[in-house]
Amino acid sequence: MWSAQDVARDQVRRQASGLDVAAVAEKVAEAAVRERETAEQLRGNGSFYAFEMDRERLAVIWLAQHAEWRRVRDLMSAVGWSVYEPERDAQGSVWAREREERFADALAAQAAFGARGEEADELRAEVRLSAASSRLLRAVAGRTGLSPCEVLAQLAERIVVGEDGTVSVPSFMPSW
Repeated sequence: MWSAQDVARDQVRRQASGLDVAAVAEKVAEAAVRERETAEQLRGNGSFYAFEMDRERLAVIWLAQHAEWRRVRDLMSAVGWSVYEPERDAQGSVWAREREERFADALAAQAAFGARGEEADELRAEVRLSAASSRLLRAVAGRTGLSPCEVLAQLAERIVVGEDGTVSVPSFMPSW
């Protein structure tokens, strides 16, 4: 949902609050090093920890952070601030409001989608099948002219649960 610029701007805005010019200059230098390191690791297939995000996204985020730290440094120099105060940063405040609005819109859309799903009493599921089951499902779908999802939906509509808890599906012919 968030672009690399959104992530960078939000992090820098929070981290820069209350920092003086020298501290911001250190952050610019650190971001430059991180940008260069991630770019080199991306080109040279360097090692990344397993818990880190994908290499390309990390490199783009450090590029964006470096640019945002430079913007904050340049703003402080141009305006003559001794300390960075996020609320006085007009452009940063606009971006922060836009992020908050997009986040609120996304939450509202998610809530509306959830409400529609509850109203219709439907379930959306992502299913991972073995290669053999997947081939069989695709073959059935191909023969019937249905999509694999439609075949699974018809299977689900016919589920029978026995008194002992066993689950079965009586034989049927998938159809439009």
